[in-house]
Amino acid sequence: MSAAKMISLLIVAGLAFAVDATTQVRGQTAVFEGARLITGDGGPPIENSALAVEGNRITAVGRRGAVTIPPGAARVDLSGKTVIPALIDAHVHMGYRKGLTFGPENYTRENLLDTLNRFAYYGVAAILETGTARGDLAYQLRAEMPQGALFRTAGRGFGMPNAGPGGPMRDSAYGVTTEAEARTDVQELAAKKVDMIKIWVDDRNGTVEKLKPNLYRAIIDEAHKHNIRVLAHIVDLADVKDLLRAGVDGFAHMIRDKDVDDELFALLKARPNVFFEQTLWGERRAIYASRPAWLDEPLLRETFSSKEIELLGEEFSGNPENAPAAQRARTMGQVNLRNTARLNAAGVMLAVGTDSGGVTGEQFFGLGTHIEMELQVTRAGLTPMQALVAGTRTPAQILGFDQLGAIAPGKSADFIVLNANPLDNIANTRKINKVYLRGQDFPRAEMRAKWQAEFDRMPGTR
Repeated sequence: MSAAKMISLLIVAGLAFAVDATTQVRGQTAVFEGARLITGDGGPPIENSALAVEGNRITAVGRRGAVTIPPGAARVDLSGKTVIPALIDAHVHMGYRKGLTFGPENYTRENLLDTLNRFAYYGVAAILETGTARGDLAYQLRAEMPQGALFRTAGRGFGMPNAGPGGPMRDSAYGVTTEAEARTDVQELAAKKVDMIKIWVDDRNGTVEKLKPNLYRAIIDEAHKHNIRVLAHIVDLADVKDLLRAGVDGFAHMIRDKDVDDELFALLKARPNVFFEQTLWGERRAIYASRPAWLDEPLLRETFSSKEIELLGEEFSGNPENAPAAQRARTMGQVNLRNTARLNAAGVMLAVGTDSGGVTGEQFFGLGTHIEMELQVTRAGLTPMQALVAGTRTPAQILGFDQLGAIAPGKSADFIVLNANPLDNIANTRKINKVYLRGQDFPRAEMRAKWQAEFDRMPGTR
């Protein structure tokens, strides 16, 4: 007898049936039972929980035995597991990295879809591409809702001419010199309904011209006229203060030149919805003093070639602090961590945003999102629960994902089943058993087999 026919007979008989966690349930209710459930709101977990999902929506959440189970519901036993909301990465650069290559020629539909699947493999349900889109492809993918992570985009960002993003992404941004030009470009983005606008306010250690205050004021003002928020790439404390006065909505990095001060806290107190991303993953080389243990986790070998892992490991070898540039980066990394801790203690909104795909974020999509949260805990003093909120509820709020970021009735059924409790050790977010996106079991085994086959065909990467 086929599985489908057996299920039909059981439903007719009015019986609930048990299934294992590999079952995909389409068009009917499934109840996931027995797990420790971390809802994403910062509150205590629900032990021995019950999570009811119908189609792509969560219909009930509570203690096992307290949730009414409809007749015929599929039952998935998750005893011993922990369930958390799927993650959201609010700062990535899609399409430029492919294997060991980094360039605009990689900005293709195939590569963008593959990257969205890589994020999904790691339990990342949605991302924001921050200002390095090329053409209309990003908007097309946003509208399609592919099987992997949901795609949101800031379109083209803003800098002075040839002074926006780094490396081969630089020509993707608008280079503006007048306020009128800046406003016209914002209007063009507004017509495409971008999800946010990105500006670069950074001279990159004196190598390029920093976006001028009158220009970013015009960009922010015009964006707000169209109800679009503005995210700023920054380094310096002084720039952050002026951008706050200009009405900016958030920051794509943490302040890294100086320790935060009372003047900044006063400005932030008046603007409680302003958020900061720390991009600790992008600064990992400046933060780790030795080879991190996570480099040897089997998870990396599931999604990256041996050559990629080898190159990643080489970042942490040797004695780079003797080089002036490396020492400067290390100093800035420590300032980042101190400022992250102080802003967190003050209750400032912190969101996970890794810079994955960028110059320092490299091609480690998905992995970086988890390491970002680990660094928040182990180096910046956040609790595991605070890091989970920074990776779920907060970026969902920032990006307007009303249906993501939490496990609650009415929300989209996007969650990760873990083999261990991340409240005991935040690194346990990487002990992934299953990923469910929009109510469906994401095909991790299928993706893993696809990537392994690609590695085998790539000369010098296996």
